[in-house]
Amino acid sequence: MSKEKVFAVAGKGGTGKTTLTALMLRYLVETYNGKSILAVDADANANLNEALGLELEETISQIMDEAKDARAIPAGVSKDQYIELRANQAIVESDNIDLLVMGNPKGPGCYCFPNELMRNFIQKLRTNYDYVAVDNEAGMEHLSRKTIDNVDYLLITSDATARGVRSAGRVYDIVKSVKIDARKIFLVVNRTDNNGLESLKGEIEKTGLELIGGLPNDERVYEYDLKGRPLFDLPQDSRSYLAAVEIGRKLGL
Repeated sequence: MSKEKVFAVAGKGGTGKTTLTALMLRYLVETYNGKSILAVDADANANLNEALGLELEETISQIMDEAKDARAIPAGVSKDQYIELRANQAIVESDNIDLLVMGNPKGPGCYCFPNELMRNFIQKLRTNYDYVAVDNEAGMEHLSRKTIDNVDYLLITSDATARGVRSAGRVYDIVKSVKIDARKIFLVVNRTDNNGLESLKGEIEKTGLELIGGLPNDERVYEYDLKGRPLFDLPQDSRSYLAAVEIGRKLGL
């Protein structure tokens, strides 16, 4: 049985998925110093590396496109061996977190032919870590294809609007329809204050999701985004980071 704990974040674009993922990773680093952590950016609009302050050189989708050309594969090396080797090389390593970026498929079938290989690779890779965090897209391509399977906690994000909460409810419907293996699923409502959550109570109840918390409006987040600074470096007393800590504690991470 795998020992690692896995949490994934999904939701419509602009609902704070990547901010939440980055700050939850910060919480893990500061709470469990010395534990190994893998972050997987499975959003087609990949920018988790920027939020973490890591330099990205290549993505899995780029490697998959490369492997379509038989001339790119050295003689005596199978396609499976080549892709696994290149995928290992694509991991961005740092003192605290390793990062694997899936990237944006550039053509039909980009993830179809190697899907089983990538599933096996990631399942094997993740056993080397104590914690795995997945920043996913609303359509949850890699979760629904089981490329990333057996998630302990799935956090579905929304902004502080009725429309946003309804969208999160539709993401939850996708989760149930494709039978994603997530042990516990929660709603996170971002960019709000407590009184704003009260007005959304009825909409939240309609989704069937349990609200676990949210990141508040935070001027420091806006400032860091404006200046292109990593959100991972937010001060410990920032409102958003303190809220992420609270969510992490509630999850038991």
